[in-house]
Amino acid sequence: MTRTRPAIPLILSALTLFAGPAGAEDASAPKDNITAVRSENGRYYTADDVPTFNIAKDGTVDWMTYSGFRRYHSECHVCHGPEGEGSSYAPALKNSAINLDYYAFLEVVTNGRKKVNVAEHSVMPAFGENANVMCYLDDIYTYLKARGSGALPRGRPAKKEAKSDEIRDAEKSCLGSN
Repeated sequence: MTRTRPAIPLILSALTLFAGPAGAEDASAPKDNITAVRSENGRYYTADDVPTFNIAKDGTVDWMTYSGFRRYHSECHVCHGPEGEGSSYAPALKNSAINLDYYAFLEVVTNGRKKVNVAEHSVMPAFGENANVMCYLDDIYTYLKARGSGALPRGRPAKKEAKSDEIRDAEKSCLGSN
């Protein structure tokens, strides 16, 4: 009995050859999900409009990263360990903020995730109803991203930017304390 090759892999191989090296380089080029290219009212964003951190040469961190440190340690460190380092109970979130797409990160935190099978037992509760997490989710994300990139050392940031009026207003609105 002879085996025949399915047509789809052959077609995909041919398309890859026709795309040439430039197409292959574009597909494999990692996106920069760290570098801040713009700021708006005390918030920093990447070229893809994903929240990110900003740390000045003197070590001053942006407000969101500082707030993220505080919020992470009030809600997340019990399972995920101090400074996003992970624990025997849950993985290092500082790695997730670097390796996981921002929107996938939001999805997991908001809706939770459950992986229970023969090989693993992993349960992340949903925090979508917890205002102490959801109102500060971008802050937590930027803090973990700064930790995961190595730009922010362990410990409480010593210097921080001032909280902008826009961030203060958004916080009040989210928490329902207008």
